[in-house]
Amino acid sequence: MAAYFPAMDKLEQFLTRAEAVLVRLEAMLPPAAPDIDWSAAVAFRWRKRQGRGYLQPVPAISAITLDDLQNIDRQKGLIEQNTRQFVHKQPANNVLLTGARGTGKSSLIKACLNAYAKDGLRLIEVDKDDLHDLGDIVDLIAQRPERFVVFCDDLSFEDGESGYKALKVALDGSIAAQSDNVLIYATSNRRHLLPEYMSDNETYKHTSDGEIHPGELVEEKISLSERFGLWVSFYPFKQDDYLSIIGHWLRHFGCDDAEVEAARGDALVWALERGSRSGRVAWQFARDWSGRKTSA
Repeated sequence: MAAYFPAMDKLEQFLTRAEAVLVRLEAMLPPAAPDIDWSAAVAFRWRKRQGRGYLQPVPAISAITLDDLQNIDRQKGLIEQNTRQFVHKQPANNVLLTGARGTGKSSLIKACLNAYAKDGLRLIEVDKDDLHDLGDIVDLIAQRPERFVVFCDDLSFEDGESGYKALKVALDGSIAAQSDNVLIYATSNRRHLLPEYMSDNETYKHTSDGEIHPGELVEEKISLSERFGLWVSFYPFKQDDYLSIIGHWLRHFGCDDAEVEAARGDALVWALERGSRSGRVAWQFARDWSGRKTSA
C-alpha cells in the first residue's frame, strides 16, 4: 500500500494555484512588440498597445512630389536643402514649419520623403500625446543605417502639458548627444507652439538704459521653438497664387487649358465659401470640379 504524504498534496495545490495566478498575470501584461520589417515601408507610425509602443509600417503614402507644391519656392528650397544634407550625412537642423493652414507644410515633408526615400530617408509620425516616447524611438533606430525624420504634425501645446518638456529634452536638453541619424520636423500654426496672451507682455522688464528684456514666462515660451535650428514660415496665398494651384491640380486630373480657364469663377466662389485660398482648398476644389466634369 502506497504511503500517503499530506505535504505532497499541499505542494501540488500550491503549484496549481501558482500556475493559475501566472496565467492571469500573463493575460494582463502587454503583448510583445511586433518585429519591425524595415523593408515593408518607408514611413512608420508610432503606436501604443496596452502601454507598449511599437512602429507600425505605413504601406501606402501620399504620392505628392516637390513639383506639385506651387508658390512656396523659398520654403521648398530651404526644406529640401536641409533634407538633402541630412540624407548625405552632412550637418542638418531640426525644422519647425509654421504659418497659415493649408499652405503645404505637411505636404512638403511628405514630398521630401518621396524624393529621398531611395537614398535611405525614412519617416516616423509621432502624435503629440506620445512625445514622452521620443527617447524610446531614438533608441530603437539609433543603430539603423537609414536616416530618420521624426514627424510631428499640427503641433501645439496648452499651458502645463507635459509633452512640451519631453520635446525640449529630445531636441537639445539631454545629457546624451543627439543620434546622428535622427531629425525632428514639426508643423504648427503657432510660431512658439504655446498660446500667447496679452498678459505675457507684462512680464517684460525695462532697464535703466531703455532696453527691454523678456520675462521668465516669455523666455519659457520661446525656449522650445528656439531649439529648432531651422524655422520656415508659410503665408496665405494671394488670389493669383490660389488660381495657379487650381490650374496645376486640374491639369493633374486631366483637364485642358480651356477647362482650367472655365473653372476660375467656380474656384473663386469655392474659396469664398470656405473663407480661405489655401493650397488644401485648391486641391479639394480641383478634385470636386474634375470629378463632376468627368461624371457629367
